[in-house]
Amino acid sequence: MSDKIIDLGAGFWNIRGTFRLGGVLNIGTQCSLVKLASGRFVFLDSYTLTDDVRAQVMALTTNGQDVEAVLNLHPFHTVHCAQMAKDFPQATFYGSSRHHKKVSEVQWADDLVESDAVAERYPELKFSLSQGVHYIAPNEMIHAGSLLAFHPASKSLHVDDTFMSPPTKLLEAVLPELLLHPTTKKALKNEPNAGKEYCDWASNLADDWRDVRNFCAAHSYLVKFKDGEFEKALLKAIAKARPKLENA
Repeated sequence: MSDKIIDLGAGFWNIRGTFRLGGVLNIGTQCSLVKLASGRFVFLDSYTLTDDVRAQVMALTTNGQDVEAVLNLHPFHTVHCAQMAKDFPQATFYGSSRHHKKVSEVQWADDLVESDAVAERYPELKFSLSQGVHYIAPNEMIHAGSLLAFHPASKSLHVDDTFMSPPTKLLEAVLPELLLHPTTKKALKNEPNAGKEYCDWASNLADDWRDVRNFCAAHSYLVKFKDGEFEKALLKAIAKARPKLENA
């Protein structure tokens, strides 16, 4: 399966990339390109662009010169950051504290990607940091926490790991479904109400971002929701998981 760039309209492009577990099984990854009101661009997450996808991105961004920043949203998605910094040397790179430690060769901005300062800089996007779970879990195998980004103009949600779609497209014919990351329970903070805090956060998100039509998840395919379906699908996933998470 080759990389591809999908134009979701209103200045939002989702790039479906390749990520092989153990060099064999391709579980996929992503980044997104967003055009700002200024005419400049930001990336959501880093990915090494090649071939046709690279050519299309360079054509859109005046050979990369119009890329203002790269917002690395997921603390554990670090593989492509160094290459991205080489490809777009003039861009400001934002990341979590883990990005700063793991990819020290990149000149990171002082403001962390999850900070209010970064959110205020890009009013074209809405951000939400997962609650009740560790953003950077002490156990390196737990990746359920992340910073989510919603682009209201294109109704596109960019999410890494926290929410996923089922691995088969067969379900889409009935109603697109969402799943919580399998490590969500393990990612809960060691606090009495952590499970409730997570479920309440996700339920509020389903309501606040109910306009989502394009669900762009890192390790599953792009899901297209119809009016109201995203809210229903996320609330259903939360309702199913709430008893286990609240009693964890």
